[in-house]
Amino acid sequence: MFFVCVAACPTGVAHTYMAAESLSIVGESLGHEVKVETQGSMGAENVITEEDMKRADGIIIASEVAVNDKGRFVGLPILECAVSDPIKHGEAVFEALCEAINNG
Repeated sequence: MFFVCVAACPTGVAHTYMAAESLSIVGESLGHEVKVETQGSMGAENVITEEDMKRADGIIIASEVAVNDKGRFVGLPILECAVSDPIKHGEAVFEALCEAINNG
């Protein structure tokens, strides 16, 4: 599956990038393709494109703050969690989204 993700924390530094790295590593280790947009002190990086959205099977938002342009995710299965969840429980985050997708 192809998942798009957004990682964001209040200061937009350490936890944002730690969550992004975990989402990428864990997702790929589970056999998924993953693109992670970070929203932090540097602004949005690795921005999810319209093409990404057309391909996406689901979305993970790991955030402690409001996410920019959240309306673009309407219509796809979405899992929202704390920014620390992918860092501490990466496999569980992906399992929860896959379960939601499979249960339609």
